[in-house]
Order: sequence, then structure tokens, then C-alpha cells
Amino acid sequence: MEGFAAGPATTGTIVTAHADSSLVIDTSRWPGGMGRLDREGRETASLTPGATLAQGAGNRLVPEEPDPWRTCFERDRDRILHAASFRRLAGKTQVFVFPDDHQRTRLTHALEVAQVASGIARALGLNVTLAEAMALGHDCGHGPGGHASEDALDPFIEGGYNHAVWGADVSLAPLNLCLETLDGIRNHSWSRPAPSTPEGEVVSWADRIAYVCHDFEDAVSAGIVDLDELPGIVKERCGDRRGGQLGAFIDAMVTTTLSNGTLGMDADHAEALAAFRSFNYERIYLRQDSVAQADAVIEVLTALTEHFIASPNMIPGVAEAGGLDAGETEAVRSAVAYVAGMTDRFAFDSAVELLAFDPARLPKGIGA
Repeated sequence: MEGFAAGPATTGTIVTAHADSSLVIDTSRWPGGMGRLDREGRETASLTPGATLAQGAGNRLVPEEPDPWRTCFERDRDRILHAASFRRLAGKTQVFVFPDDHQRTRLTHALEVAQVASGIARALGLNVTLAEAMALGHDCGHGPGGHASEDALDPFIEGGYNHAVWGADVSLAPLNLCLETLDGIRNHSWSRPAPSTPEGEVVSWADRIAYVCHDFEDAVSAGIVDLDELPGIVKERCGDRRGGQLGAFIDAMVTTTLSNGTLGMDADHAEALAAFRSFNYERIYLRQDSVAQADAVIEVLTALTEHFIASPNMIPGVAEAGGLDAGETEAVRSAVAYVAGMTDRFAFDSAVELLAFDPARLPKGIGA
């Protein structure tokens, strides 16, 4: 089906999607369309002082021409959404390897962080699109198998492997994102320096708010913890359901920031968030099965990385680009980049296929 002819003869044939399409819009207010310059003007007029404004093509490492329709941060968001490193998050562990159909992956986590960050940024009059771009891209540097991948890859990178830094400086580097977007991604982890923009600070909070709530929900559904085990301070101040908890933490951050201008959360809700996170670490992330899963992930990824350091020309594209010598610095970096970019299933299948890795030693999903 190729569409349907419509429209007055004076304008020529217009093709519509439906045979009975009849809706029209009044284009007189924006006869040239609402382009980038129009939306930049709206940002200047409507965003709170201190918010990050989109300007032209954006502050990029490699200069570009501005887009006629999209702001620089809209382009960043779109590039991340279409990036292979973002799509592969669908096959990477959030908490549980090989999650069931209802448990989070690293991709659905990123989407939930983007929703939380957008809600906070919108209420505070910040740049929602920038916050969304940072949130969508914040975990693109994660390797397969969850945070254990950082422990596996640490020995191969001078200064250690940090998913936030790797995501900004390696995984997303080909996209030539704005420096503000990369800064928010690089510094979203609380152990990192503070982001340089208020939108980056929002994403740092949104990440923690999102994962403590949804990781607990997934653990309850998996039978790892019971709902009534939730710390009393969380129940009392935020409720026992994810929707109420998210609402309480978001509202706490918005009202606190509006009252004094500092991007943060009141002490009572911050205490509840910290207690929630501590509970998750004790009962979910560091439980015996989770530690065993992490050990298995580290064993697999270490073996794969060492294999590709010794045989770098097996990495797709390396031989075609002139090849690398085993063990050289660039071979190490290429091996880490290749392994870090793998999905869980591809990594584990590769270990079996290339290294004759014993399937019994691979990480197991819930109930496996």
C-alpha cells in the first residue's frame, strides 16, 4: 500500500496515510515551521536562569553545521537513541542475568532514568531535552553482566574501568555529542566529580532514584525479598509501591530545589533513599547468588579480554584497518572496547565458542 491521494488540485496531489484522512492544521502562526531558532528563543524566554541553553550546532569536539529543525541537544538525544551502544543495552544485565520478560534490562533502566530526569527538569524549568539525552546515554559504557564487568575490565585499563567515563569517552565518542551532554554522562555516578550543568545533577539523582525503586520491585517479583521487608523509613516517608516512591523522591527533590536553589533533596527523604539503597545492596546486589553471578561474569569477561588481546585481529574491523600486534597498547584498548560492547548472551556464547568455556561455569539467570 502506497498511501492515498488527497488535497485540492491547486496544491497538487498530496499522499495521506489513510483513505479517510481529513485533519488539517493551521500553519499560519508558523508558516516556516517551528525550527531550531524558534525553539532556542523559547528556551531563552522560558527556562529558569542557570539552565543550560541550546545554542546553534552546540559545543562539540568536531564543529558541525547547525540543524535547521533540531536544537543541538535534540540532535544528541536522537543520535543516542539510534546508536548501537544504546540498542545493545537491551541485552545487558541491570541486576539479573537473563532477566524474565518483566524484569529490567540496562535499556529499560535507562528509559526509566530518562523519565524521572525529565520530570524533575521540567518542574524546575531546566533543559528537559539535555537531561533526557544524558539519561538515555548514561549507561552506554556498561559491559555485559552488570557492574561485575567493571571489576573484570579494571586490570586492563590504566586507572581502572569506569562505565561512566568509558561511555562518554569511548562508547559514544563516534557520535560527536555536545560537551555538556558528555559531561553529564561522564559524571553521573556519585563517586565522580559533580557535573558542570544543573541537568547533569538532575540525572545523577534520577539514576539513583530510579534504580533503588525498580531493582527492589524486580527482586520482589523474583521472590528474592518480600514487600514487607522494605525498611520502615522508606514505607513511612515514601510508601511501599514503586509509583508512590518515585513520586515522593521526585517531589522531594523539586520542592527542596525550588526552596533554596540548590539541586538536592531534603534530609528526611535523602535518608530514606540512602536506607533504601543500603537495603538493596545487602539483600539484593550482595546476596550469595549475586556474588556468585558476579564471580562468573568476571571469569568469562577476563578470559575473553585476554583472548582478544592475544588475537586482536579477530576483533571485527581491526584486520581491515591494518591490524594490531598481540599485546600492544592499542590491542588492549580494542579488546576492552569489543568485550565491553557485547551483550550478555553474545559474550557468554563467544566464551563457549572461542574458548571452549564450560557452560556450567557461565552465569545463571533466576531459577536456572
